[in-house]
Amino acid sequence: MGTITGVILAGGKASRMGGQDKGLIELKDKPLWQHVAHALRPQVDKLIVSANRNLEVYRASGLPVIQDCIADFPGPLAGMLSVMQQSDSDWYLFSPCDTPFIPDNLAERLSSASQNVSAVWVNDGERDHPTIALIHRKIVPELQHYIAQGERRVMAFLHSLGGCSVDFSDTKEAFINVNTPEDLERWEEKA
Repeated sequence: MGTITGVILAGGKASRMGGQDKGLIELKDKPLWQHVAHALRPQVDKLIVSANRNLEVYRASGLPVIQDCIADFPGPLAGMLSVMQQSDSDWYLFSPCDTPFIPDNLAERLSSASQNVSAVWVNDGERDHPTIALIHRKIVPELQHYIAQGERRVMAFLHSLGGCSVDFSDTKEAFINVNTPEDLERWEEKA
């Protein structure tokens, strides 16, 4: 399999959260991104944060923080590309900062499905989660070309690589995003 670097995607605008840095919003007295870091850390060889704001706050954790190489928050693919260009790993396990309950066997299950493809992602039984994905570094040239054409759609890019989804319907709730203040309130009550 080679090395796997876990990447917490925390570089978005968070427009549905009123523009707050979503990774720093607290759930049960802990920032969302730290929930993801806690879940990913034992599953990967190293961990990186992809962020575009509040860089010093993220760096205070001791983890490397990589900014997008492309300005104006162009989406998750820019964060993915920037991390793959600026760090050395065979595989990258990406997860958004707003999925605080990812399962502890995420890397294992995605890895077992990645034998003949360069990208695999989560399907919760109802929908795909293309930003929760295991991607091989060899796709960097294709990703550079895709972004240079003005494309931003993660799912379309992963399909263009010939990747496939992995069934996680048995852990469906693990992939619910905290996108709005209402989502956060609901999870505060549940957690």
